[in-house]
Amino acid sequence: MLASLAAFQQAQGSPWGAFLPLVFILVIFYFLLILPAQRQRKRQQQMLGALKTGDRVVTSGGILGTIVGIKDNVVTLRIADQVRIEVMRHAIAGFQPSAAESETKS
Repeated sequence: MLASLAAFQQAQGSPWGAFLPLVFILVIFYFLLILPAQRQRKRQQQMLGALKTGDRVVTSGGILGTIVGIKDNVVTLRIADQVRIEVMRHAIAGFQPSAAESETKS
């Protein structure tokens, strides 16, 4: 009986061998999914922290405007001559590309 138990344990291999593929998959997920998301989140936070009056921005809803005021978490945008709206700071998706950048991408 002990001989068959020993043979069974040898056939299974080491318990660490079963975890090796799982560790490998976790490492791949880290480098392909988690690390790029952390970098993107860091760039977004830096961009939001660097906002200043006069910047032309795009909101997450697609509204183009110029920043005319910033208070804590609220950004006031001028979207037309006399039209101003207030949006939350985290609703700013990025800076508006200039006309020269738009033409070179087309």
